[in-house]
Amino acid sequence: MTATTTTTTTTGRADYRDSGLVFPAGFTFGSATAAYQVEGAFDEGGRGPSIWDTFSKTPGKVWNGDTGDVACDHYHRVEADLDLMADLGLGAYRFSIAWPRIMPTGTGEVNQAGIDFYSRLVDGLLERGIRPVATLYHWDLPQALEDAGGWPVRATADAFERYAEVMGAALGDRVHTWTTLNEPWCSAYLGYGQGGHAPGRHEPDAALAAVHHLNLAHGRAVQALRATSTGDPEYSVTLNFHVLRGEGDGAAEAMRRIDALANRAFTGPMLHGAYPEDLLADTRDVTDWSFVRDGDLADIRQPIDVLGVNYYSTATVRMWDGVSPKQTNDGHKGVPGATAWPGSEGVVEFVEQPGPYTAMGWNIAPEGLEELLVALGEEFPEQPLMVTENGAAFDDVVAEDGTVPDPERLDYLRRHFTAAHRAMERGVDLRGYFVWSLLDNFEWGYGYAKRFGIVRVDFDTLERTVKDSGRWYGKLARTGVTP
Repeated sequence: MTATTTTTTTTGRADYRDSGLVFPAGFTFGSATAAYQVEGAFDEGGRGPSIWDTFSKTPGKVWNGDTGDVACDHYHRVEADLDLMADLGLGAYRFSIAWPRIMPTGTGEVNQAGIDFYSRLVDGLLERGIRPVATLYHWDLPQALEDAGGWPVRATADAFERYAEVMGAALGDRVHTWTTLNEPWCSAYLGYGQGGHAPGRHEPDAALAAVHHLNLAHGRAVQALRATSTGDPEYSVTLNFHVLRGEGDGAAEAMRRIDALANRAFTGPMLHGAYPEDLLADTRDVTDWSFVRDGDLADIRQPIDVLGVNYYSTATVRMWDGVSPKQTNDGHKGVPGATAWPGSEGVVEFVEQPGPYTAMGWNIAPEGLEELLVALGEEFPEQPLMVTENGAAFDDVVAEDGTVPDPERLDYLRRHFTAAHRAMERGVDLRGYFVWSLLDNFEWGYGYAKRFGIVRVDFDTLERTVKDSGRWYGKLARTGVTP
């Protein structure tokens, strides 16, 4: 999948600032969070440690020494947060389940207190008419499993299958949509290659082994969830697609190599049933892929009801000349001597893109979302899509009257919803859209320095305040028409 060749047909404003766009009846308007980023209560209710507990408490790994120990204290404030979602008019809430809250060591005994917490959350959503969309894995691997090798070893996929069985039996009668993994690209390449994410390893071969075992975990989890869920849930996975632009004489080759690592390493086995041959060739000096066993690809390729699409920005690549200082503007904090691009780190560079930018330094390019959705619709015409994350970090300021005007975020959302609407007008089967994020929260390696929420969290008092973007989104969620 390369979202680089599709011609965009503009039917509204060239700047994507349309209003009055009508979304179809039944379109899902939701918002999303992740367990480690919002829950807190890191050592309560029987929860065991995760790789993010360990990583965030390792000096120098997270800005400011921030951790998720308290985060937004969602664990204790869940009822108030549910009321907040209802007040916003959300049709669905995408949350993640903390694996170490369910199985503190990743295997063995199940912690009933953890099951009970998520059961209350699901029931509270249903009572308020909000569909529960549950992600099994949003990066918080139980530390005991990492100690035994983590995602580069097959046993972690085995453990994930068992965890999926437990959750399917516990919540599969009420969950609307199961999502197996969130952004396995980040788990594999940032966790085990570049090291900017937990567990912070710098092992290119391990990163590629993690790619495969995450893919395997997805396929096995879908099967386990289907076998144990007694309701009628839908099944999905969420991928963070890289929308690429190319520069220079070797633009096509640069885009091909990064597309293979970033996108097709996952869509290939999950949706086509095979790893791309060019990916295997590009990485032959890193690994021989002998961790792929007979039967694995059949396990991985499972029918899913919806493909989750995360999009924030584009990336521009070119072939590196090997002489000039290499640019590494791939949107992630640089780690000296480490790479998220095994097999291509000495070949391709990520060049700086024109602004404007969000507070993350990511360029704002709503047309990239339209291109991506159309490209996916063309490659997988029978596969319904869902935008499972899109949003922006900006440095919000509380006004004297206590409100939180955030015109940049509101504008960002307007333009990206316009892009999604245009993709639908071009025939894309897009079922819904989840804004990232419901709450300001622990932004991984950036700690509490980056605010993505449509609801502000005062991290001293933990008070919630709906931002102007949240009010705008609430109107959209209630009416189905962009204000």
